[in-house]
Amino acid sequence: MPIATVNPANGETLKTYEAMGEEEIERRLQLAVATFRTYRTTTFVDRGRLLIQAANLLDADQEDIARVMTTEMGKPIKQARAEAAKCAKAMRWYAERAEGLLADEEPADSDVKDSGASRVRVRYRPLGPVLAVMPWNFPLWQVMRFAAPALMAGNVGLLKHSSNVPQTALYIEDLFHRAGYTEGCFQTLLIGAGQVDDVLRDERVKAATLTGSEPAGRAVASTAGEMIKKTVLELGGSDPYVVMPSADIDRAAQIAVTARVQNNGQSCIAAKRFIVHTDVYDAFADRFVEGMKALVVGDPMLDETDVGPLSSEQGRADLEELVDDAGRSGATVLCGGHRLRRPELPGWYYPPTVLSDITREMRIHREEAFGPVATLYRASDLDEAVLIANDSPFGLSSNVWTRDEAEVDRFVRDLEAGSVYVNGMTASHPAFPFGGVKRSGFGRELSGHGIREFCNITTVWQGA
Repeated sequence: MPIATVNPANGETLKTYEAMGEEEIERRLQLAVATFRTYRTTTFVDRGRLLIQAANLLDADQEDIARVMTTEMGKPIKQARAEAAKCAKAMRWYAERAEGLLADEEPADSDVKDSGASRVRVRYRPLGPVLAVMPWNFPLWQVMRFAAPALMAGNVGLLKHSSNVPQTALYIEDLFHRAGYTEGCFQTLLIGAGQVDDVLRDERVKAATLTGSEPAGRAVASTAGEMIKKTVLELGGSDPYVVMPSADIDRAAQIAVTARVQNNGQSCIAAKRFIVHTDVYDAFADRFVEGMKALVVGDPMLDETDVGPLSSEQGRADLEELVDDAGRSGATVLCGGHRLRRPELPGWYYPPTVLSDITREMRIHREEAFGPVATLYRASDLDEAVLIANDSPFGLSSNVWTRDEAEVDRFVRDLEAGSVYVNGMTASHPAFPFGGVKRSGFGRELSGHGIREFCNITTVWQGA
């Protein structure tokens, strides 16, 4: 895949870049190691000052970087602005809290005495250069939720971004440089997917984090395992959205539309499988389909647009295959279901689509639909809703709509997911750990859990 900005709204190639060669990669690896030796000794106050300055610059750049993101991967401009603002918020959150999150821990006095020590501490120390392999769908947020905690912990970052968002990738490196970070603290590697393995195998790279597809996760985890390196993986998701009879059906259907089509439906944590109790199925389905039909599909640079193009022609083709397979196998198309053919929209658009009568034999039941396509399931009771929800290789997040606290307890206990959102839409926040189970990956980002993922958790034992 070439490293290039290709506008998905019209298919026009705007900029292309040559992949970095071995000499430039070597220079940057050397720089990362040299910078880490010094940066690791800086104080939390110094690191926080730099990160807040970067957040201030990002706020000032919000409109410009939003337009870059929309041009490169097609998200509606209003969502791109919100993404930039969210990144600045997370940067300030870690700048203000990292010292407390990584403060030395003191075991209980009885345990210290029992060990024969006069004092024991648990200290969090940085690992070194960390490689981040990041996706295109949230090209700023995915990077910042790694970069902010990693830099505050004293690590340095190496970014291999998706090849279709090179301008965003270069912007991030420049942002940190303008904020006052030493050049080697955060570097963008403009390299192809085939070059990642060599970088990860390099002994100077101490750990890796990846957000992306299952195949990419397997490749990185395999190499990291061979090299005995820590990894965090956030992979795909096919999140269930369960609606029970006690729910506010109007509100649940309204939020369901946003939960499915956020980022043009190209989000790992977007709700994708809508599992509705039979007593309220028809009412929910009518409102949900009506809401999906009402969405404005159009130019992502316009504020009134709700759904823009998919990021690539191949992505649209993959989505079409899933929908067509479901149709051939007996699924009912309640809205959408075919490629848009409008002269004013020459890019890679696909309409908001709702499918019902889904069976386990359909590919879309097992595979992630990365676009504005929702599947509707009917459940006879809570037990069946849980069975359908868990009948997936993924376990990233989940959504439950009920006013019954006993039902809430059951869902929290039984759903196989990294998060359970009750009466609301899944959303990441810097204060809460984020990640999944099963084929959705392992490890956690964000919160105190996320900043500690790339630390050497060190026991310091002192005798009398």
